[in-house]
Amino acid sequence: MDAAQPGLETPPAIGWFHSLSLPGGETTTGEKPAAVLGAEAEVVFRHGVAGKRVLDIGAWDGFFSFEAERRGAAHVLATDHFCWSGPGWGTKAGFDYAHRRLDSKVASLDIDVPRIGPETVGTHDVVLFLGVLYHVKDPLAALERAASVTGELLVVETATALDVLPWPVARYYQGRELNNDPTNFWAPNRRCLEGMARDLGFSRIEMTGHPSTRPHWRAPDLYWKHNRVFMHAWR
Repeated sequence: MDAAQPGLETPPAIGWFHSLSLPGGETTTGEKPAAVLGAEAEVVFRHGVAGKRVLDIGAWDGFFSFEAERRGAAHVLATDHFCWSGPGWGTKAGFDYAHRRLDSKVASLDIDVPRIGPETVGTHDVVLFLGVLYHVKDPLAALERAASVTGELLVVETATALDVLPWPVARYYQGRELNNDPTNFWAPNRRCLEGMARDLGFSRIEMTGHPSTRPHWRAPDLYWKHNRVFMHAWR
C-alpha cells in the first residue's frame, strides 16, 4: 500500500485482496489488480443499482460494496465470513479501513453463506454473488441461499468448465488443482449455471464472458482449463 499522507490515518498492516483507490490519492495493492476490478465492475453494474437495495455476499475488502454505494445504491449490506473471521487468509481489517477512509455508509454483517436467508439478512433488489460459487462444497444449495434473498436481480461471477458440452454438468477439482487453492471445488458449465438459476425461479438469464483476455489474473496457464463468466438473472 502507498504510504498515507501526513494527517491521514496510519494504515494497519493488511493483506489486501482488492486494489482500492481511497481519498487523498491513497491506493491499496491487492492480489486482484485495479484494472481487472474496474473492468469487472462495468459488467456487474451494467444494469444499474441507483436507488436499489444491494447485498454483496462474500465482500472481502469491499470493492463491489463500495462501488455499489458510489453508483447510487440506496442501501448496501456487505457480508462475509470465510474471509473476515473464517479459515481464509483474509480478514475484515481491509474492509473496515476502507470503510473509514471512504466515510462509507455500507452496512456489514459477518455471516456464512449457509446462514444467508430472509430471516437473517432480509431481501434485496440486487444480490451480488461474485467469486463465491466455486468455493462452496454444495453450489446448488449456496445459489439457493443467494436466490432466497433476491427480489429482482442476482449477479453471479464464477469459474466455469466444460462449456463446450451440450449438457448441464459441473467439474470437480481435487486438492489444489484449480489455482493451487484447496478451497476451489466446483466449476459448472454455462448450461448448468443457467439451469440451476431457472430451477430457482429466475426467468431471464444473461451470460457475459469475463472482460479480461486472461480469465484468471494469477494463473494464465489455466486459460484452456476453465473460463470465467458473469450471470445476470432476473425474477
